[in-house]
Amino acid sequence: MTSRTTDQVISEWSALGRRLDVPGAGTSFYEEGSGEPVVCLHGVPSSAFLYRKVLPELAARGRRGIALDLPGLGLADRPKDFNYSWSGLGAWTQAAVDALGLDRFHLVVHDIGGPIGFDLVARIPDRIASLTVLNTMVRVASFKRPWSMEPFARRGIGEVYLRTLHPVAFERLMRLQGVATTVPAEELRAYVPLLKRGDGGAAFLRIMRGFERTERFERRILTALSGRSFPAQVLWGEADPALRIEPYGEHLREALGVDAVVRLPGKHFVQEDAPEAIAEHVARLGAPGGA
Repeated sequence: MTSRTTDQVISEWSALGRRLDVPGAGTSFYEEGSGEPVVCLHGVPSSAFLYRKVLPELAARGRRGIALDLPGLGLADRPKDFNYSWSGLGAWTQAAVDALGLDRFHLVVHDIGGPIGFDLVARIPDRIASLTVLNTMVRVASFKRPWSMEPFARRGIGEVYLRTLHPVAFERLMRLQGVATTVPAEELRAYVPLLKRGDGGAAFLRIMRGFERTERFERRILTALSGRSFPAQVLWGEADPALRIEPYGEHLREALGVDAVVRLPGKHFVQEDAPEAIAEHVARLGAPGGA
């Protein structure tokens, strides 16, 4: 059986998306299933593509799984004058769920989709039905980027680093830090064209340099999480070498006031490794009495 090429993987994925007009930056979104909506936010250097295995698992459990590309990533627009800070992306995400017509929804966040999603919680807490946190950070004022991501934040160095980022090299990096299971090479290599599409990754670099690692932003999201009225849970790819359970998972457990961090088999991109388990926990938390 002939395996797909990376171009075929991207073409097939793109065909599943639908255009969503959002003020400031249009995007593509992907959905599967019916029932209560579950909005899935990705981080970097990924896109909604990261949730391609999770969406059908949510659908199989009676949920409407939705993933959308954040501005500057995947198939979303990449305007030069956009506010790519976490709060700017949080404001855009509110506009996106408005454009989707979602009055109330469950929320899943990962990587820098965490701070962006927590900012969204601060903006519209009454519209969040539940929160599932995957391998992210909340103590942002003291956060330091992993070694594999730090060069992108440095002017000059980041541009060179990005130009030399080849899909094959990225696949090797993903197997080292990102995934623990046997994900096909062409799927891991697809992340790079989706990252660089159209602008060579210039918007991605703006995102990497827009991290709001301030005490003010940290207080804002911690206050929102501690004052929430909906259930929450922390799931973690236990073999993540970049954002380890100690201290990052424990920071989230404390911020959300939950009893434990649920360990899942996988590395940083746990959606690749444990999509069924993620969907099961999301569905269980969102069920009546699931808190």
